[in-house]
Amino acid sequence: MIPPLADLLDSARVVSLPMHTRFRGVDTREALLFEGPEGWAEFSPFVEYEDAEASTWLAAAIDFAWRPQPAPVRDGIRVNATVPAVDAARVPEVLARFAGCRTAKVKVAEPGQSLADDVARVRAVREIMGPEGRIRVDANGLWNVDEAEHAVHALAEFDLEYVEQPCAAVPELADLRRRVKYMGIPVAADESVRKSSDPLAVARAKAADLLVIKAQPLGGVTHALQIVTAAGLPVVVSSALDTAIGLSQGAALAAALPTLDYDCGLGTASLFLDDVADRRPVDGAIPASRAVPDAAALDRLAASADRRDWWLDRLRRCHEMLAAD
Repeated sequence: MIPPLADLLDSARVVSLPMHTRFRGVDTREALLFEGPEGWAEFSPFVEYEDAEASTWLAAAIDFAWRPQPAPVRDGIRVNATVPAVDAARVPEVLARFAGCRTAKVKVAEPGQSLADDVARVRAVREIMGPEGRIRVDANGLWNVDEAEHAVHALAEFDLEYVEQPCAAVPELADLRRRVKYMGIPVAADESVRKSSDPLAVARAKAADLLVIKAQPLGGVTHALQIVTAAGLPVVVSSALDTAIGLSQGAALAAALPTLDYDCGLGTASLFLDDVADRRPVDGAIPASRAVPDAAALDRLAASADRRDWWLDRLRRCHEMLAAD
């Protein structure tokens, strides 16, 4: 059952979080938060997403705010550091924000940059983390198969844990995976899972060794767990650049997984200058408990009136779509 729109609007707050470094093309991250019987939830599909896709994110938020979540099997979640596509000289300051993290995810394939920039950035991460650190790279699907194969060879010396979404299409992922399998570098799928009408297509096509899953785009914790079970692949739970509220939903998903072999991408609170609650990693981990926004932070980070109206209109449209199903 979908709660009445008025119940969502009653507590709705729209916030705008400033970031240390431009990330995923944004300098601030906007989100709409609301409170239900189970606690606070976040609705924050990226602004370019159409309503049909955004409505799945709303379904996830409603599920988290109105329904009990699956029982956790762990209290804390180990998380990775996230290194944006910064100049190699800035890597130390970025990693310094992720206290105790033993794993780093490094953004690569940034438009306007070169493979040499990626190599320099990853080399800087390896030098700081040492031989025991775990490094994964994320191309957000921006390479073609030949570019991805060339990049994997160029980055192999840094002992990659895996390469995430190197190409956009599932057939491309499958082709690349066959090409680099002999190198022992796994391929992970992210966008191919969360932006697909058929998230299991990746597993059926043998296009990835593991899946990167996110609670909001997959419709909530319970639905994401069902996808994981059906896919039969190892998973990493990651953030969609969430506020602390969305991160606690991701943590609930990670906490409920029967097996969790990889550090999760849920340490992204450290990318923000300010947040509605504190979910920055401590000793390389975040708690699996729900986050509660600080009242003063909600006021301090309130979005402008026109952006608030934009998000409330979006909420109404997506709620109407869910109610019509």
